[in-house]
Amino acid sequence: MTKNMGSVDRVVRLILGVVLAALVAVGTVTGALAVVLGIIAIVMFVTGLLGVCPLYKLLGGFSTRKE
Repeated sequence: MTKNMGSVDRVVRLILGVVLAALVAVGTVTGALAVVLGIIAIVMFVTGLLGVCPLYKLLGGFSTRKE
């Protein structure tokens, strides 16, 4: 897997993942929206940790990483 995310992109995704997960965990968001936000939180957190965004690859090799 070739990394295609820059450091700012990764940090923003990690923070967003934690915030969304916290909203779901404390019960601020419930129901179907909680499930959707929970999935988005997991995706944001994992892509932030790995530094790879599959969507960027689908968009023709888009990258926020400086070479």
